[in-house]
Amino acid sequence: MQKNLLRTIAAALAASSMLAVHAAPGSAPASGCLNPAAWTSLEQAPLRATAAAHLMADMAKRDVVLLGEYHDEDDHHRWQVHTLAVLHALRPDMVIGFEMFPRRVQPALDRWVAGELTLKQFLEQSEWAKVWNISADLYTPLFQFARINRIPMVALNVDSALTKAVREKGWDQVAESLREGVGPAATPPDAYRDFLFDAYRAHAKGEPPRKADNGFRNFVESQATWDRAMAEALARHARAGAPGQQPLVVGIMGSGHLRYGHGVPHQLRDLGVKNIGTLLAMPAETDCKDLRIGLATAVFALPPMPTEKPEPPRLGVRLEEKDGGVQLAEVTAGSLAERTGLKAGDRLLQIGGVAVAKVPQVAMSIQRQPPGSWLPVQLKRGEETLDLVVKFPAKP
Repeated sequence: MQKNLLRTIAAALAASSMLAVHAAPGSAPASGCLNPAAWTSLEQAPLRATAAAHLMADMAKRDVVLLGEYHDEDDHHRWQVHTLAVLHALRPDMVIGFEMFPRRVQPALDRWVAGELTLKQFLEQSEWAKVWNISADLYTPLFQFARINRIPMVALNVDSALTKAVREKGWDQVAESLREGVGPAATPPDAYRDFLFDAYRAHAKGEPPRKADNGFRNFVESQATWDRAMAEALARHARAGAPGQQPLVVGIMGSGHLRYGHGVPHQLRDLGVKNIGTLLAMPAETDCKDLRIGLATAVFALPPMPTEKPEPPRLGVRLEEKDGGVQLAEVTAGSLAERTGLKAGDRLLQIGGVAVAKVPQVAMSIQRQPPGSWLPVQLKRGEETLDLVVKFPAKP
């Protein structure tokens, strides 16, 4: 749900009208706006390429730098490691905050950086498989960079139970004891509410939602709570130490939390942290209409990488519709389905939290899964209801 929500928000954030842009002299831009393997400043018009050395020197003077991402994009994480390396060389006193870890697992992050845990132990103790449905392989280079350089890692997030409770009941109805120390969020800007409404509407079921609905109000408060929690953790570390000796705090998070300065940057400013840098990576072929002043401080243009179209994921089952539902008629020996624990005769109830009743619906859910992702499956076996997780192999 988090990944889909961030993708929806990110798409909405990039969908409005554009200002005129111009590329600086150099290699021919792939789209007329971005030069591959180069930075472009988005702080003022006209947009122009900016030297990496100049930009990184500026970022190293900030209090907080946020690096956005699409969680399942390999190149986004490669770009983040390279950017971290440059910033660390300029400002070795650094702290790295990660959206993907809830606060309760902070001890595991500390032990990992101290070299006390193997990678397997770290992922187990940080509850990666429990709270995230993305392959840890994508993030391992970031974790190893922090460990090798003994850079403190900070868990920025809160338990999903908190944001879920706010989404269902509203912030005021959640007991203070359940808020994990998070304070009330600053009121999101109207533009952020507009973008969040697009995401809310895309996921809504039944009657078309309205902005005045309590459900949407709670949804905004839930998103703001998420942003506020990360902002508070970042601000706390940005203020650590004597004046002039505070560390550079870098946040790793989904791009929907930082675009246009709305989410986490807005909450940081409310907390008194003003000197913020926001950086994004985007494909070099990005259309000009998907760039806009204020989207971020700067964007790095990722050159295209030819890839073979992967074979669609396969469970290794034969499905049939029976008694108004979908049943596994056959499970192939040695298949992903068998390794997951699925058995012939199982009746599928839900795929990825969505009820299923038709074979095409199940097939489409499987085919949409990217390599390395995890897909929860609920099924009925006799009188027993089971919850299993299909773990699709990562890219070879």
